[in-house]
Amino acid sequence: MFDLDRWQEIISALKKNKMRTFLTAFGVFWGIFMLIIMLGAGNGLRNGVTSDFGDFATNSVFMWTRSTTVPYKGLPRGRQFNFKRDDIEALRREVPEIAILSPRTQGGGGQEGNNVVRGTKSGAFSVMGDYPEWNIIDPVVITQGRFLNNADIKDKRKVAVIGSKVQEILFMPGEEVLGQYIQIQGIYFQVVGTFKPNSSGINFGGDKASNIFIPLTTFQQVYNWGDIIGWFAFTSVDGVPASVVEEKAAAVLKKRHLVAPEDTQALGSFNLEKQFNQMQGLFGGINGLIWIVGIGTLIAGVIGISNIMLVIVKERTKEIGIQRAIGAPPSKIISQIITESVVLTTFAGYVGLVISVFLLEMLNKVLSASQTTGQTMFKNPGIDFNMAIIALAILVVSGAIAGWVPARKAVSIKPIDALRYE
Repeated sequence: MFDLDRWQEIISALKKNKMRTFLTAFGVFWGIFMLIIMLGAGNGLRNGVTSDFGDFATNSVFMWTRSTTVPYKGLPRGRQFNFKRDDIEALRREVPEIAILSPRTQGGGGQEGNNVVRGTKSGAFSVMGDYPEWNIIDPVVITQGRFLNNADIKDKRKVAVIGSKVQEILFMPGEEVLGQYIQIQGIYFQVVGTFKPNSSGINFGGDKASNIFIPLTTFQQVYNWGDIIGWFAFTSVDGVPASVVEEKAAAVLKKRHLVAPEDTQALGSFNLEKQFNQMQGLFGGINGLIWIVGIGTLIAGVIGISNIMLVIVKERTKEIGIQRAIGAPPSKIISQIITESVVLTTFAGYVGLVISVFLLEMLNKVLSASQTTGQTMFKNPGIDFNMAIIALAILVVSGAIAGWVPARKAVSIKPIDALRYE
């Protein structure tokens, strides 16, 4: 398998014209270098965008009410209506495809001024009336204490879970937070937990770190919301598209609130799964385009090697004729030329692969060192091991293809004609 003489011939052939060999190899080097760099950059962009989702349930649907646009059963167009507490059980009963259901109400924020007070400190924050299930759909990192639980909902407890910015504004650094009371729109609530956001790409109610969670039932009672629910969030069971849940839930809610089935404007909704799939499709297209451009560049380099190998074969026509005359079979000539092409291609491509991976790793370290927040559009650029193996396989196959045409050209010349060649 290992023929020292053959390898000496290969090295000697490549050394005869070093500049030509270098320029030829550079085409392959540049092709694989650009392919890996572009793939790494594409992965970095994908990682940066998807990291903004954190652990947010990507099979989620959010639904709220708007004005009706179609008169129905004697009710006028332009009618306002609200979801009610009874809708919770109706949805659970009539839409079995719902995995997690979380109703929500919302109040407060900068437009209402400082709505939260503690002693001499105050601030404007979004107050969310929630169920414990919300922390499954959009999980937060609990830094102290706990999140809301079912007992809070059942007993209508005046408890609150506050975000990191709320804690920063209302409490001194190092000050005990759990068990303390804050005043939300004139009502005292005991702090039972603190949190920091786990995702930044999707926001409901503004800056998540400025949110305050209280039990939905408590919100309805102390702020005179009755049984009104602001909007619903739900996820689909495994194997069922979120769009199915969206369609069935909309039909149930329209029927319960006397909304015309054909009124597509009466309910607003946001299907996160659809948006997420579109984004994944976009990145799939970008990745495909990268492969096309990268492989096209690589093919250009391979064609250059094939042309140079044709020149080398022409220069060595007499030598090949002598080998054929003394009994060298065509397979030996072919294998030698293909081996030269594969060696040149693989070596140049391997150097390009190593340098590109090294640069991506250096870029990753620089980004990690300079990153001060969790929000970034570019994160962890690089390629996985399988991608590197595929790139190496492409190099070997490309080298063999690049050498095949010159090799066939070499053996097609008759030995007597080759010996006469000047």
